[in-house]
Amino acid sequence: MSDVNKTIQKWHASFRKGTDFDSWGQLVEAIDEYQILARQLQKEVQSTNSSDFTEEQKKTLGKIATCLEMRSASLQCTQSKEDFKLEELKKLETIIPNILTYNKEFPFDVQPVPLRKILAPGEEENLELEEEEEDAAAGAGSTEAFPPRAPGTLLPRLPSEPGMTLLTLKIEKIGLKDAGQCIDPYMTISVKDLNGVDVNPMQDTPVASRKEDTYIHFSVDVEIQRHVEKLPKGAAIFFEFKHYKPKKRFTSTKCFAFMEMDEIKPGPIVIELYKKPTDFKRKKLQLLTKKQLYLHLHQTLHKDS
Repeated sequence: MSDVNKTIQKWHASFRKGTDFDSWGQLVEAIDEYQILARQLQKEVQSTNSSDFTEEQKKTLGKIATCLEMRSASLQCTQSKEDFKLEELKKLETIIPNILTYNKEFPFDVQPVPLRKILAPGEEENLELEEEEEDAAAGAGSTEAFPPRAPGTLLPRLPSEPGMTLLTLKIEKIGLKDAGQCIDPYMTISVKDLNGVDVNPMQDTPVASRKEDTYIHFSVDVEIQRHVEKLPKGAAIFFEFKHYKPKKRFTSTKCFAFMEMDEIKPGPIVIELYKKPTDFKRKKLQLLTKKQLYLHLHQTLHKDS
């Protein structure tokens, strides 16, 4: 079997897996599968090196990616006006394995969307300043020390060392007045020194597990990638809440929170949310809201005596 046929077979298996999860009511798993496949198809569409597919075939793959995105958004936003049903998505199942010979009209009037752009902190603020003047405040810190990661890049716990403490942070939930409207919400966690420079590699959570009223639930453990005793004086752990904006076709930071070193102690902690842009130097902070809405965490300390 040729490489291109193997790729098509993998795509078809992924599509079936997603629609199976969807029909069983396992919506979080379905969303993950749809988004992974949509990204793979979008990358193929944008690839300039690949000659495996004609331009027409790439256009069809791009349209399938759009439908996967639409179904994913429908599952996350129950009040969405443009509901894209599972029955509609299933009409595309036979197209993927037959993409090399497919020559019919696409079943839905959709357009391929470009590959999602996840913007660097400074780049994103420049785009949004045009319409949101409140963002003119702080400058973002340096993120050059580590390359940006794709969503869902949590790292395992470090090996224990005698006399040293490791920190696990469970991100439980975040309170937002428009929680139900956020598409593909996830968190980026980073540790910065006083100058806003990365101390550790950044980590991204998977897309949130569920939404409920004014809360988005994550219930995910994040392992801080340095022993607590080795964190520089004045460092802080940052949590950036990000979501996808379909109209602008990029992933945007909605708000952020941070935890300073003197707040590291076992048990639950609730921290305030601040307006973007993320101010890693903590100089010009503006609370996101006066409402009682926060980021809820639980800390566990592991000490090897």
